Order: sequence, then C-alpha cells, then structure tokens
Amino acid sequence: MFRLHLIPYGTKFDIVGKSKYMLTFAAIVIVVCLSFVTFKGLNYGIDFKGGYIFEVKMPYEPNVQELREQLGSIGLGEVAIQQFGAKEDLLIKLEKSEEGQAIAIQKIKDSLGSGVTYKRVETVGSKVGSELVSNAIKAVAFALVAMLLYIAVRFEFQFGICAIAALLHDCAIIFGMFSIFPLEFSETSITAALLTASYSINDTVVIFDRIRENLRRFRKMELKDLINLSLNETLSRTTLTAATTLLAVLSLYIFGGKVIASFALPIMVGILVGTFSSIFVASPLLMFLNIKRENFDKNKNKIANIV
Repeated sequence: MFRLHLIPYGTKFDIVGKSKYMLTFAAIVIVVCLSFVTFKGLNYGIDFKGGYIFEVKMPYEPNVQELREQLGSIGLGEVAIQQFGAKEDLLIKLEKSEEGQAIAIQKIKDSLGSGVTYKRVETVGSKVGSELVSNAIKAVAFALVAMLLYIAVRFEFQFGICAIAALLHDCAIIFGMFSIFPLEFSETSITAALLTASYSINDTVVIFDRIRENLRRFRKMELKDLINLSLNETLSRTTLTAATTLLAVLSLYIFGGKVIASFALPIMVGILVGTFSSIFVASPLLMFLNIKRENFDKNKNKIANIV
C-alpha cells in the first residue's frame, strides 16, 4: 500500500544542536510582534470599536458580496454582513459614523431599498468593545492556564512550561500579524488565535508523548540525543499533518470569499507558526530544565503494576 511521507523515516537531523539559533530567532520575533502590539496597537473591527447593528429580512435572497460592496460605497466606513437562519436574513454591522446615528441609519435604509423588514437596529458603544477586549484576553489566559495544568498532570511541570512558552510564541506572532499588517482584528480573530493554540498544543503533546516513551526506553541516552531521536521519529507525522491541514484551510482562503478569507488567513499562519514552535521551541527548551528521569521510571513501574 502506498504511503505518503513528506520527510522519510529514519532521519537524523540535529534539531537540538540548532536550538540556540532557533530560540534566539523566536525570541526576536516575539519582541518585535509585542512591540508592534504595544506601541501601534491592533486594527480593531466593528465588534471592538462600536457601531450600528441591523438585523434585517430581505425580500429576496441577496448576493452578500455585491451587497457588501454596495453598502461600502456609501461612505460610512467598513461594513460587515453575514447570513444567519434563512438565506434572506442578514446581520449587518457598520462602523460609527461622524455624520451621526440617524443619518447613518437612514443611508443604510436608502441603500437597501424598499421591502426590507428591520427586526433590530441597535447601537453598540465603545464600552461593549472594551468589555469584549477584556473577555478576549481572559479567554486566551484561561486557555493557556488550562493547557499548562493538563500538560503538567499528563507529563511533568517542566513540559507544561515548555508547551506554554511555545503557545505564547504562537499567540504573540498571531497578534503581531494583526498589528503589523492592515488586517482587521475582530471576534473571528480571537477564534483563529484559540484554534492556533489548540492545533499547536496537539502537535506538541504528540512530540512530548514520544519523548516520554523514549525516556522510559533509553535510560542512559543523553537527553540531547533522546530529544533529537524523538523529534526525528515524529517529524514525518508533524509535517504531513501540517501540510494536509494547510491545504484544507488554503482552499477556504481562496474559495470562501472575503469573510471566510479573513478567518482562514490567521489560521494558515498559525499552522506554520505552531509547527515551527512544536519542533524548534517547545521540545528543545526541555534541555534547559531539570527533567527528573526517575519520575518516568516510577510511572513505568506503576503502569506495569496496574497491568
């Protein structure tokens, strides 16, 4: 049976030997990204800055892309449109206008034309946006803490520290991307960041699991050689998983339209960054921590006794 291997089995790349260069590069990238986020800030979307929300029912099934261009041409800033429920039901989000609420709402109604049923028209203030920022930070922080506890319980606390360091690297680059480039940061961006973290931690756990197995098998092997062996044994799986996932997300980016593309782009970057951090950040960092091999021997004996 044919099996696809992007990287053949039995490779002996000295990944840990290059760890100082890779970790230095990762640290520089983190500093640059956090500097942009701190001093330049993020290009917040309507969800964060506040604006107007219209829940409408169109008299016909609209072409969302054409409608977005139509509403975007009336000079009220960026307009976000999404379908929900029936195909005629739309949720329209509009930035706050300097012309005032009444004028902006009237322009939207004039552009949509007659026969439209307005189920809801609301104004979202900046207070809601600040609360959303706070909740987003809390969501990411809680997710990182939960992952740290999970890794610490499943492996050792040192493994958890390395995994969180890799996740912080991934999240810093994702947020830095939204700051450096003219990309809108919205609710979907938070979802993309959390998806990146979940993908990266899954990849890291697979590698950590192989390192744990080898710690039990090769008790006298140098830690550097053991981590290198584990990375090379999982390298084919890591790259193949990343490549297939990347192809799926790339198809969404190309064929999914503007809204889906803005969601798929950070996920694509996250897959690349998460793969890099799993191989060159999380695992090599174990070299600088005091891993007690006897703990794994004890776990092995416990498992043997249970079986």
